[in-house]
Amino acid sequence: MNEQILIFSQIVLIDLVLAGDNAIIIGMVASQFPPDQRKKIIFWGIGGAIILRIILTLLTAYLLQISGLRLIGGLLLLYICYKLYKDVIKKSVSEDENIKINNSSFFKAITTVLIADFTMSLDNVLGVAGAAKDHYGLLVFGLVLSIVLMATAATLISGWIKKYSWIGWLGLLAILAVAIDLIYTDLKLFL
Repeated sequence: MNEQILIFSQIVLIDLVLAGDNAIIIGMVASQFPPDQRKKIIFWGIGGAIILRIILTLLTAYLLQISGLRLIGGLLLLYICYKLYKDVIKKSVSEDENIKINNSSFFKAITTVLIADFTMSLDNVLGVAGAAKDHYGLLVFGLVLSIVLMATAATLISGWIKKYSWIGWLGLLAILAVAIDLIYTDLKLFL
């Protein structure tokens, strides 16, 4: 019983730390859209994260053996940082808030969120699966908790970025730090 309490505590802490990076990306992307479209992007981003986390949880043992996966994920996140800088940060500095967003931009936003979900869900799933060991009930709990935390945080963050543009810079730096950490972790194994 004490082991399960310890595992439960570890899973909650891992989820609190690692669900935030997904929420930052979803919130940053969603912040550049009007409120009705913002809700749709958050919905599809969370939906994509749910599907990806279930698939990744099922494949965790296999994924742990693939060298170079974190490097690829880190490179994808660097690309996402660039896109977020260009789409969110630069746009908020140079354009009027009342611009109509077309469907192409909406689908690009969802694609960006889904790529980021894949990249950043991997660390969460690996962390939770590693902590849960053979306790599958706790693994499922960790999966559900991370999704709830991410959904709540993404909605808050997108609203904050709309009000306070400097939060977008903080989010961008957080994502950049995760990307560098993923790349460094894999490069360290190769060297």
